[in-house]
Amino acid sequence: MLNMAPALIGSSSVSAQNYAIKTNLVWDATRTVNIGAEFKLASNWTIEVPFNINAWSKSDDLDPKWRQLTVQPEVRYFFKEAFKGHFVGFHAHGGTFNLGGIKIPINLLGSDFNKLENLENRYEGWLAGAGVNYGYVISLSNHWKLELELGVGYVYLDYDIFKYALAGKQIGSNTHHYFGPTDLGVTISYLF
Repeated sequence: MLNMAPALIGSSSVSAQNYAIKTNLVWDATRTVNIGAEFKLASNWTIEVPFNINAWSKSDDLDPKWRQLTVQPEVRYFFKEAFKGHFVGFHAHGGTFNLGGIKIPINLLGSDFNKLENLENRYEGWLAGAGVNYGYVISLSNHWKLELELGVGYVYLDYDIFKYALAGKQIGSNTHHYFGPTDLGVTISYLF
């Protein structure tokens, strides 16, 4: 009777590694809690769904603010087989943010992130976009993997501008179109 168990539940699910949980160390470095799951769709295809949240402030963080809640699902094609070696992907992303008083000395493709350093204002809104990725999975053991990944794409931002000194009074609204890096991953994953 036990010999029939694999046939009854599907032998591929007994021996194959079909899903993983993961965390991106790049996001961890920014005090952003992140967790993702990746599921095998076919022999060379997976879908990954990571969530990121940063909703905390230190007691001395009254002016600097970096809060976000984002999700970035991605479909991946692996050249060997799922969860192994080189892959390319397509991702979409969306989320909300509340930023202000952060030092990001980057002016990239028309996006001047130095504006966020203005301690008098904060920026609150939402974002959506999409992009493409390239990555490589390094096997550390049968279950543990290290992923290296870079993605580029487009982000549409819609936000309101608030004045810190005026009890958070809204002083304007704006939109922005960003083209450039949209994903950077140094990710540890565990396959089940």
